[in-house]
Amino acid sequence: MLINSPLRPSASKVIALSFLPHEFWQTVFPAGSFAHDSGEGFSDFYPAALSDGRQIVLPIRQLPGSDTAAVASLIVNQASFAVEDALVNAMAELAHPFAPDMVIGVPTLGLPLANGLARHLGHARMVALGTSRKFWYRAELSEPMYSITSPDQTKTIFLDPRMLPLLEGRRVLLVDDVVSSGTSASAVLRLLAKAGIAPVAMVVAMLQGKRWQAPLATLAPELPVLGALASPRLAKHADGRWRASQ
Repeated sequence: MLINSPLRPSASKVIALSFLPHEFWQTVFPAGSFAHDSGEGFSDFYPAALSDGRQIVLPIRQLPGSDTAAVASLIVNQASFAVEDALVNAMAELAHPFAPDMVIGVPTLGLPLANGLARHLGHARMVALGTSRKFWYRAELSEPMYSITSPDQTKTIFLDPRMLPLLEGRRVLLVDDVVSSGTSASAVLRLLAKAGIAPVAMVVAMLQGKRWQAPLATLAPELPVLGALASPRLAKHADGRWRASQ
């Protein structure tokens, strides 16, 4: 760990700390470990907080094509099991009031969270959407999908037609890792609408900024969208520090 950014282990002592790339997403820190939004900005990581105040540090990733815009990144399949479990537990608390009968996982990084969440809810299985077309998939149960983290790739999201009996007439919970621009989530909602499926809620590990709100409100104005963590979009200021932009 390298010296760089503010850590606050107690009210009386402030030390500095930064993380090597492989050290992100590995520890759930006690509440108040890091200065969250003091106005001083952030250098290389953003401390996101769970509902109980415990914190997970996320690396700041500069967005392609911009010198001044960035997001805090969460890559679940690189996280420790302790962090993944903390996220799943927090997501389960958010999901319980909706009494879902079935969990739908969005690939790729939403799948391990959906698996853990379905287990936590006492379900015997979950339904995974796919981006690799199997020969029995049908074009009418597909939708093109774009992700902010893969700007040069357009994928296609599929719903396996064999899974329809598990979803029809059920209280379905949609699970993904992050909602950011809303483009991926919108594609999934359009896909599910083709099958006559309207989720009772969407639960994600992290709400990233607020740009997702407008497109999702247009497609599904009554859909609750909840996250275990929240992080803002970030803008670089003249002092080289990143601060919340929205």
